[in-house]
Amino acid sequence: MKTSDDLEPEVSFIKMAEAEKDQFEDEETEEDAPLEKRNKIFSKELRCMMYGFGDDRNPYTESVDILEDLVIDYITEMTKKAMEVGRPGRISVEDIIFLIRKDPKKYSRVKELLMMSEELRKARKAFDEIKYATATK
Repeated sequence: MKTSDDLEPEVSFIKMAEAEKDQFEDEETEEDAPLEKRNKIFSKELRCMMYGFGDDRNPYTESVDILEDLVIDYITEMTKKAMEVGRPGRISVEDIIFLIRKDPKKYSRVKELLMMSEELRKARKAFDEIKYATATK
């Protein structure tokens, strides 16, 4: 049979565990924060996209918030995966392409955007060369 002296360490351990639990419950991370407290990063863009895809001109705030949470979760997960795939501490375009290679829609869209970006870069370079050439004459 346990005496009160034997129970003393167990009681103090339980009190310490509860104190630590309370301490961690007080600290809210960005993930655990209620929707009202989170920063709205993509709200305006998501509202426009939702309207473009057939939603109301002013979609419900809750719908935008849920969609924004999904977008942020997706970006976070893809970033974490890209950090594991490529060089440690760096993310490259090739890492993202590697991660989406099995999804034909995403893969083709990324390829299209990369080609468009390259065309714009070349056009800017040609424009700057023409502008520089006419300025030096």
